[in-house]
Amino acid sequence: MTYEGVLTKMQTEFENPIQYYLIFENNFLNINQLLNKEIEITFLGYQCLNCGKKKKIYRQGCCYDCFYSSASVGDWIMKPELSTAHLGIQDRDLAYEEKVQLQPHIVYLALSSEVKVGVTRKTQVPTRWIDQGATEALAVVEVPNRYLAGITEVALKNHYADKTNWRKMLQNEVEQVDLIQERLKLENLIPAEVQEYFYLQKNDVYVMEYPVLQYPKKINSLNLENTTNFKGKLMGIKGQYLIFENGTVFNIRNYEGYVVKIEV
Repeated sequence: MTYEGVLTKMQTEFENPIQYYLIFENNFLNINQLLNKEIEITFLGYQCLNCGKKKKIYRQGCCYDCFYSSASVGDWIMKPELSTAHLGIQDRDLAYEEKVQLQPHIVYLALSSEVKVGVTRKTQVPTRWIDQGATEALAVVEVPNRYLAGITEVALKNHYADKTNWRKMLQNEVEQVDLIQERLKLENLIPAEVQEYFYLQKNDVYVMEYPVLQYPKKINSLNLENTTNFKGKLMGIKGQYLIFENGTVFNIRNYEGYVVKIEV
């Protein structure tokens, strides 16, 4: 079978194990069904996810122009503490920013390598945790806007990592930590204006199981622009990565906006 289209991050279903899907314009592919099978990936070109033009991808699935103009990739995406919609202040498009920023957000602890702190919209639970390859995660606070989540994350960054060690995540080198006990330490660390939103529910840990037959001992990242045609046996899927038998890993998220052909 041949599948062709523009890569976007894999869609997921929270099952045991996690189910992964690549969605193309005219069809879709359940990646779990390809485990232990040879697949071939060929790079064909680019298509900006924002404007749809066949322009070289710069970052986050966008061409250079869209990356610096589209409201969906403003600085507040990566740095929630820069959110200003709650003040009625526009960054690029206030209507878009109000829609995204002025909704419930979760600050969480997750285990994908060591304990990390992060922010996500409530509607993205547990998708966000699956996308980063977390084996466990739980909410610390639920707040009504992105700004409050951002300042909470900034306060907790002094005590926890805010990025996943992707190599350890892919090699399944995950610290064993009781997240509920960890959360109990946080009450005095979060900002005063967020104290009222502190979560103390007892058994709300999400546990994620990934479809991985074999974790790699050594890791080699597939770069589609250097290796425009790759063939390998799929041994696992974790986070937004495909893991192949020879230790090659392919980060789908990094290649959003790339047009590919996949043969299975």
